[in-house]
Amino acid sequence: MDRALAVIDPTDAAKDLLHEAGTLAAGVGADLVVIHVTTEDEYGGRREAMEAIPNGSASYTPDDAEAGAAQFAADLADEILGDLDVEYETAGYLGKKAGKTLDAAAEYGCDHIFLAGRKRSPTGKAIFGDATQKVILDSDDPVTVVTA
Repeated sequence: MDRALAVIDPTDAAKDLLHEAGTLAAGVGADLVVIHVTTEDEYGGRREAMEAIPNGSASYTPDDAEAGAAQFAADLADEILGDLDVEYETAGYLGKKAGKTLDAAAEYGCDHIFLAGRKRSPTGKAIFGDATQKVILDSDDPVTVVTA
């Protein structure tokens, strides 16, 4: 492992995942890329909430969503990785989690992906899809999934 990608969200499982990814990366001398992906649904909900503010001066653009995702990734990385001897960089994206994860892994030349997964029934995966499953199936590199 030379450079790993850690995909985080605002959960305790993601914090645990980031600490484990950072510890492993530090242990082998690898760099770490930490990203957060804001989904279209999250963006749409927040944009609608901002537009509902009575004075009408509030807005929430796709650039705002990506900047917020990048700031979240940076803040959590600083909090969790600050005591570890690991080089890291952060980024934020707007879009489908699986697609943006695979794009970021390619963009940064990552050779390992760390994801926080959630427990779902096979039926739930079939009906609603599963970003984690898509990354596992579509990635050419190893994928480590941590569940709560």
